[in-house]
Amino acid sequence: MKNSPSSPSVIIDGRGIEVRAGTKVLVTGIDISISDREVVTVIGPNGSGKTTLLRALLGLTTPTSGTVYRRPATTIGYMPQRLAVDRNLPMTVRRFLGLAGKFERGHRAEVLEETGIRHIIDSSIHDISGGEWQRALLARALLRDPDLLVLDEPVQAVDVTGQAELYKLISHIRDTRGCGVLMVSHDLHLVMAETDKVVCINTHLCCAGTPDVVSRDPKYVELFGRGVAERFALYHHHHDHEHAVDGHVIDEHEHDHEDAAHG
Repeated sequence: MKNSPSSPSVIIDGRGIEVRAGTKVLVTGIDISISDREVVTVIGPNGSGKTTLLRALLGLTTPTSGTVYRRPATTIGYMPQRLAVDRNLPMTVRRFLGLAGKFERGHRAEVLEETGIRHIIDSSIHDISGGEWQRALLARALLRDPDLLVLDEPVQAVDVTGQAELYKLISHIRDTRGCGVLMVSHDLHLVMAETDKVVCINTHLCCAGTPDVVSRDPKYVELFGRGVAERFALYHHHHDHEHAVDGHVIDEHEHDHEDAAHG
């Protein structure tokens, strides 16, 4: 642990984090911080140390060197990368959420509404879709009313449309709850459109900053390839606009009309 940073909004702050397993370096020289109302995403190729870094930040692994500050009395809601459930074990979503602890019925109903899975509460967890299962895992984490929501590969087994919806839901949760969000992901083009800060690692810290800055960093392009960077730039460009309530893109004429109506 380390002394408190200057800003009280900082939930976790890690400096120079290194983790070794014997003589093997798993991660080294990583700086990362997460504050209230901030979505921070750790990206990197397989074997880059993303989960190791996550465990060090949460206190599940002790860094070999470096310091980690965790704000006292912080409640963490954790959505794991994988959660093995015996398919021979009959269990409804209601029962699965009940395993997270005892919560008031009204609180559970609010979380079900928030995550959009109220309609599957009595369905078997073995019969729901991949997207519904991920939302159930998210609901389980949210029942704790976390100050920090930690999501390890949150869109596994979810189609592209479902991934985009889930990432938008995560951003909405940040906005409405005011919590910090720490994600580990490899879904670069989608997650980078919904995050505030990106930390790109490959055992060491490659680059960090806003999505626009990271996507143009030569180290990022070298790590993932120019095609990936170009696809992200294209995706970001296509979403650089506003949508009306019915989903259509608002053009300049509509903005002028609205300005006149409110003027």
